[in-house]
Amino acid sequence: MSGITTHVLDTSRGKPADGVPVRLEFRTGESWREIARGETDADGRARRLLAPDTPVEAGTWRLTFDVGAYFAARGVESFYPEASIVFIVRHPGEHHHVPLLLSPFGYSTYRGS
Repeated sequence: MSGITTHVLDTSRGKPADGVPVRLEFRTGESWREIARGETDADGRARRLLAPDTPVEAGTWRLTFDVGAYFAARGVESFYPEASIVFIVRHPGEHHHVPLLLSPFGYSTYRGS
């Protein structure tokens, strides 16, 4: 399993959000370095942002979701063009699951398991 995973649920539909473009970045100094890009699958998960053997560095990471494209593809007006989640990896050996609960006019997140 990838050291960093995510799961997007569209709470307005009560279903997984499939086809959401996702970008994973790592902060080096004041700059962000793109590590991976992907898209959520039919279950709303981006399981393979990192290859299973890719080490996860301690430091600050960012997941950016193109929620505007997701809602536009469904013909739904939304307020946020993207949702970014910045989080800190303190224990690189642990799995970091970062879910996103999404609706056209709001979102929330938490550290999953």
